[in-house]
Amino acid sequence: MEAARKWIQVIVAILTNGSWSFPFTKTLYQGPLKVICAPGLNCYSCPAATTYCPMGSIQQLLGGLRFALENGQYYFGFSVLGSIGVLGGLFGRMICGWACPFGFIQELLHKIPSRKFRIPRMLSHGKYLFLLLFVVVLPLVLVDEFGSGSPWFCKFVCPAGTLEAGIPMLLLQPNLRSTIGLLFLNKFVIMLLFLTWAVFSSRPFCRTACPLGAFYALFSKVRLIKLHLDEAKCTNCKACHHVCPMGVKFNESPNDPECITCLACMNKACQFDAISLEIGGIPLAVPDRGLSPAGKP
Repeated sequence: MEAARKWIQVIVAILTNGSWSFPFTKTLYQGPLKVICAPGLNCYSCPAATTYCPMGSIQQLLGGLRFALENGQYYFGFSVLGSIGVLGGLFGRMICGWACPFGFIQELLHKIPSRKFRIPRMLSHGKYLFLLLFVVVLPLVLVDEFGSGSPWFCKFVCPAGTLEAGIPMLLLQPNLRSTIGLLFLNKFVIMLLFLTWAVFSSRPFCRTACPLGAFYALFSKVRLIKLHLDEAKCTNCKACHHVCPMGVKFNESPNDPECITCLACMNKACQFDAISLEIGGIPLAVPDRGLSPAGKP
C-alpha cells in the first residue's frame, strides 16, 4: 500500500504540473485547466502548474472583497471554498498524505540519512494561526487605497511558492533577477529552513505552518474516508505511535486532526487488525497478514 501511495503522489504531482512547454514559452500556463482547484498545496505561479492553489485563490477573493462590495458587486467566489470543502468532507487530511506535492517533497527529504527529531505537539497549532491570520484576516483588513488586499501567505511566507514558482521563474526570465529584494530573500530563507528541517523531522511544514492542512484538519471528525479503531481488538501496544509521520498516537486519538491517513499504522504497525480503512462507516480494507488467531504466523 505504501508503494501505491507513492505512485499516487507522483501521478498527482505530474497532473497538477503537467504543462511542460514552459522551457520554450518561459511563461505560466493560462489554459482552460487553470480553473481547476488543486487538491494540495501547489503554486499557481509555478510555470508547469495546470491548476490553481486553493489557499492563493481564497486570499485573492478575500483581498478583493472590500473593493467588490464598495463597487456594488455583491458576489463571492464560493466555487473555491466549495471545491476544497467537498475535498475536506470526503478525505480530510488524507489529501496531505496522498495528493500534496510539497508534502511529497518533504517525505523524500526525510529519507536522507540523518539523526531524526520529534516535533513538539504544541507547534501543530501554528498552522491554524497562519490560516486565520495570513489567509483570512490580513487580506481582508489591510488594504491599499483602492480597497484591495494582498495574498499575505503567498507573498510573505509560502515555501512551496518559492520552490515551485519563484526560483524557476528567475531561471526562465533572467531580467527578473534585478528585482530581487528583501521580500524574496526572506521567503528564500523560510524555504531553506523548512526544507532543511524536513531532513531531520517528518513533514515540518505540514505540521506547523500549512494553512491548507489546517483547513482540511477541520473535517477530521466528519470526513467520509477515515481510519477506524476497533477498541475490542486494540491491545494498547503503542506500535502505531512509532510509525506515524505526523506524530499521531492513533489508539489514543483515532480522529486526530493531524492524521493524513497514510495507512502506516494499519499496514506497518498493528499486528492485531485493530485498525481498518472505512468509507462512511463501511470497512473498505483490513490488512491481511496471514496470522493465526494467536497473532502468529
